[in-house]
Amino acid sequence: MSEIELGECEMTRTTPSRPVDVEAVFPELSGHALTTTRLHPRRGNPSIHDSSVGGPLLWPEDEPWPVCAEVHRKDRGELLAHVREARRMRDDFRRRGTDPNDEERERWEALEKRGRYAPDVRPEDPIPLLAVGQFYARGIPGLEAPSGCDLLQVLWCPFERHDGHQVHLRLVWRSTADVGKPLATLPEFPVVGREGYVPSPCVVHPETVREHQYVELLPADLQAKVDRWTNWDDEDSPDYQSDLSVAPGWKIGGFAAWNVTGPGEVPAHCGRSMRLLLTIATHEWDGGNRIWVPVEDQRSTGIRGANIPTDISVSRWGKMYVFVCAEDAYHPHWIITQ
Repeated sequence: MSEIELGECEMTRTTPSRPVDVEAVFPELSGHALTTTRLHPRRGNPSIHDSSVGGPLLWPEDEPWPVCAEVHRKDRGELLAHVREARRMRDDFRRRGTDPNDEERERWEALEKRGRYAPDVRPEDPIPLLAVGQFYARGIPGLEAPSGCDLLQVLWCPFERHDGHQVHLRLVWRSTADVGKPLATLPEFPVVGREGYVPSPCVVHPETVREHQYVELLPADLQAKVDRWTNWDDEDSPDYQSDLSVAPGWKIGGFAAWNVTGPGEVPAHCGRSMRLLLTIATHEWDGGNRIWVPVEDQRSTGIRGANIPTDISVSRWGKMYVFVCAEDAYHPHWIITQ
């Protein structure tokens, strides 16, 4: 089976059992646990009726498409069509198992060139947001939708340097029963600031797992117990932070990992507490957390790019957390990158 075929297989995903029953070792951790849904996006061909990353959205034909009207440079970057063509070429090379020939290499290099592809577009001009994903509550446990809604849609502007955030992201909650005639073709701006903001179409394979709070957010006495228990001299010994607490990859709900900055403040504009709604991740796994690799993906861990099925690259460190108000998901959300 080829690399690409392996990445596109339609199957469930099963997280291996943890190497240690950490709640048996520390019973008090049961009070610092949550259920999260690992989405496990894998390359595929989703429709508007599927939960997906990078797939088409179920959008009413008579509803305006959201735009980014923030002032930032929009004329220069990479052509969206070039990004997608380059990915098709890359997939072909991997499927063939050969390097590109001279002609293909020349085309590849041309596709990667940045340029001023939209010279007439001004910084203040609105541009359509890019579809990132949609998630149907019917098939995703733990997706807490507002009353009357059963679908979450995520869009963003594929440029950086927005006021207050690196990414301008929009959450749309809707009732599928209220969608009349779906929009046939989603609007897209032909230029993107960075190809890492362009998701490749993926179907999702939701799986619920139990997580435990990030170590630095545990009570001080419990942190100390975990530290004393950890065998720091044995690299093969289970590590709480990497192996037993927060699962990697795309998720609904659960906990955030604060490996880069340490625990950060999540402000609520309404004064209420915030909850983690969605984790957008570059990597499904990396060298530090391969113990979370699903059983069905064990054979692909050595394949280049297999752990980045969506082709999205968020932040320098690979994780974007989207928090919403715990009482009203329509309140302003908050984004933190790690």
